[in-house]
Amino acid sequence: MRKISQLLFAILSCVSLSAIAQQSYLTAPGVAVFYPQNYDAGAHSPSPIFEQDLAPVGDVPSSWQIRPVYSVEDGKNVVRIPVDADADLYGGGEVWGPLRRNGKTIQFFNIDTPCYGVDGGSHLYQSHPWVFGLRKDGTAFGIIADNTWKSDMTTDAEVVFRSEGPAFRVVIIEKESPEALMQALVQLTGTMPLPPLWSLGYQQCRYSYHPDTRVKEIADTLRHYQIPSDVIWMDIHYMDQYKIFTWHPKEFSKPKELNDYLHSLNFKSVYMIDPGVKAQKGYWVDDQLMQNDFAVRDENDQPFVGNVWPGACHFPDFTRPEVRSWWSTLYPPFMAQGVDGIWNDMNEPSVFGGPAGTMPLTNRHLGGDGLRADSHLRYHNVYGLNMVRASRQGLLLANPDKRPFILSRSNFLGGHRYAATWTGDNLSSWEQFMASIPMTITLGLSGQPFNGPDIGGFCGDSNAKLVANWTAVGVYFPFVRNHCIDGGRAQEPWAFDQQTLNVCRTAINRRYRLMPYVYTLFQEASVNGMPVMRPVFMADAKDASLRAEQKAFLLGADLLVLPRWAGDAQLPQGDWDIIPFEAADDGYQPYVALRPGAIVPMANLYQNTTEMRTDSLTLLVNPDAEGVAAGTLYEDAGDGFQFRHGQYAQYSIKAQTVGKKITVSLSKVDGKLTEKSRTLRVGIVSDGKVTYSPWTAGSEVTMKVAPDKQQGIDKNKLTFPQVPE
Repeated sequence: MRKISQLLFAILSCVSLSAIAQQSYLTAPGVAVFYPQNYDAGAHSPSPIFEQDLAPVGDVPSSWQIRPVYSVEDGKNVVRIPVDADADLYGGGEVWGPLRRNGKTIQFFNIDTPCYGVDGGSHLYQSHPWVFGLRKDGTAFGIIADNTWKSDMTTDAEVVFRSEGPAFRVVIIEKESPEALMQALVQLTGTMPLPPLWSLGYQQCRYSYHPDTRVKEIADTLRHYQIPSDVIWMDIHYMDQYKIFTWHPKEFSKPKELNDYLHSLNFKSVYMIDPGVKAQKGYWVDDQLMQNDFAVRDENDQPFVGNVWPGACHFPDFTRPEVRSWWSTLYPPFMAQGVDGIWNDMNEPSVFGGPAGTMPLTNRHLGGDGLRADSHLRYHNVYGLNMVRASRQGLLLANPDKRPFILSRSNFLGGHRYAATWTGDNLSSWEQFMASIPMTITLGLSGQPFNGPDIGGFCGDSNAKLVANWTAVGVYFPFVRNHCIDGGRAQEPWAFDQQTLNVCRTAINRRYRLMPYVYTLFQEASVNGMPVMRPVFMADAKDASLRAEQKAFLLGADLLVLPRWAGDAQLPQGDWDIIPFEAADDGYQPYVALRPGAIVPMANLYQNTTEMRTDSLTLLVNPDAEGVAAGTLYEDAGDGFQFRHGQYAQYSIKAQTVGKKITVSLSKVDGKLTEKSRTLRVGIVSDGKVTYSPWTAGSEVTMKVAPDKQQGIDKNKLTFPQVPE
C-alpha cells in the first residue's frame, strides 16, 4: 500500500488536483465507480459493457487503494491508475503475446489483420478495455475503462488508458480471489447465454467448401473415418456473387436439401453472414437498406460506400434500434432453409482499401434509444457487438425455441452476451499455435469464455505435425474448429497421412468422452462467468511460480492439460494424477491430470452430441489425502430454453473412503428433470493408471482403493517428444 501511496503522490505533484476523479461511489460490494470532472454522459451512455446502469449503493471507503487520476496529455484524455508494483496483470481481451501483460501496450481499435500482421499485432479483431490484476497474496482486482472510443492501454506499475474521445468513467473491482473477481465482472457485464450442446463438438471448416456436393463429401468422410463431429461450416462461396442472405444459383441451388442431408447424418450447418450489403439496385437486401435510410453515412451525410467481397457495399448502422430490428427480420427465411448457426465475419468492419482497413472515422452513426448520434471514431469498436446483438435477435425470431449460436470475429467487452468468438485469421505456424493458448485464456479472463483459434492455422499451408499437435491440444479449448484459407493446403484430419488421422481422431474422441464435464463447465460459465479454459495460477493463486505459465492450462478447475512439447511448464503442487485415456501412447496427446479431490464424469464414445447418452457414465476419481472427492454434473435437453423453467438436473458426485474401500455416489440436488436410471463405472486415478469398478446399475458404487505411491506429477518420468518448429 505504501508503494501505491508514494506513486500516487508523485503523480499528483505533476497533475493538478482537478484531475482527480470528482465523483465516486460503490455500485456493489467491492465495486467502485469513478467519474472525471468533465464527464459527458452522452458521449458514453448507454454503455455496451454493462447490462444495466451502475447505480450507487454507498460511498467508496477512505481505505480504498486503487484510485484513478485523470488528465489531458497531447490532446488525449488519459487515466492513470497506480496499482501494486508487484501485481501480475492480465486481460485486455484478444491480445497477441504473453499471458502476463506487465509492461505491454495494446490498442483498442478493432482491425482486420490477416496473420496478425498489422501494426505488429498490437491490436487485433476485438477490444476489451479490462485489466485482471493478481497480488502476491492471491487477492485480485479488476479495472474497466467504460470507453468505446479509439484508445490504447499500458499495463505496468500504473495502468494507463489514453483515449481519443471524451473523458470516461472507470470501474474498479476489489475481490479476495480470481474466482470472485470473475464473478463480479459478469455481475456487471452479464453472463454468456448457455449455448446449444452441438456447438461444443468438433467442427470442420475451410474457406470454402463448395459446391454443395463437396460439403456432402466432407460430411461423408468424417463419418467414414469415425471422427466424432457436429458441425460443417459454409464460407462466402455459398452466396450468389457474395451477396448476403442469397444462395449461389448453381453451386448451392437447393440449400434445404443440402441441410436436410447434413441433418440426416447428425450434422449442424453454420453459414457466414457479413455486414457489407452489395450496393446494387434490384438486390432486395440493399433495396430495403436504402429505402429505409438504414446505412452508415459519410461526413457529407450520404450513404457510405466501401469495398468488401461483393465489391461496392453499404453498411447497416447497427447503433439504431430500428436497423437492428430490420436486420433481425432477414434471418427467418434464411434459417428456414435448415440453417442451424450463423457466422458473422468482417465486422470490425473491414473495408478493402479504407483508412486502416476500415471505414473513415468521420462517418456518422445516428444512434437511438438514448444513444446519441456520433462519429465512427466512437462506434467503430462496437460495430461488431451491435451486429451480433441484432443477429442474435434474428435467430431468436427465426427459431424462438432454439438457443442461438453465433460466431463473431469482432467483439467488445460485454459482447459475450450475444456471440462466441474466435481469434481471427491466424497463421499456420508453431509460434501462433503456442500463442493460441494464452490468447484463449486471456479472452476467458476478459469475460469471453466461449472462444478458440482456428485449429491448424488459417493463413498459409499447414503440415501433418502441426495439425496433429494443434488438434491434440485444441480439443481442450472451449471452441474446437479446424479452418484454413482458400487455396491453402487441405488440413482435415485425413488430409496428410494415417498417423495424423489417428492422432486427430484419438484427440477428438477424448473431447467427446469428456463432453458431460465440458457441458457442465459451460453451464457454470453461464451462471458465474468462470472461464472454461483457465490459467494454471487458478489452481493456486498464491503460487508465484504459476503466474506466467502459458503452455500448460486448466480445463475447468479439475483437469490440467500438459502439451507434449511443454516439458518446462510450471505445474501446480499437489497430488494431481495423470489419466491414461488410451492403452498406447501416440506421443502427441497431452498429459491430462485430475486434481486431487476431484471427480470428472465421462461418457462412452459416440460420433456426435445428438447420440450422446449419459445413462452410462464413467466417474474418474482422484481422492485427496483424506480419501474424499467431489464433482458436479449438469444435464438438460441440450437445446431450447426449458432449463429456465426448471427442466434440468444438477447432480452432486461425492466420494468417501472408509478403510480400504471408497464409495462414490451420484445424487440430484437441483432441477425438475426426471432422474435417469443409470449404469455407473468408477475409475480411481492413481500412480498413472486407472483402476475401474465393474459397471453397476444405480447411483452408488463401492470398490477397493489403495493410496497413491507417487504424490504429484514427476516430469522426469514423462516424455515430451514433440519439438516446436
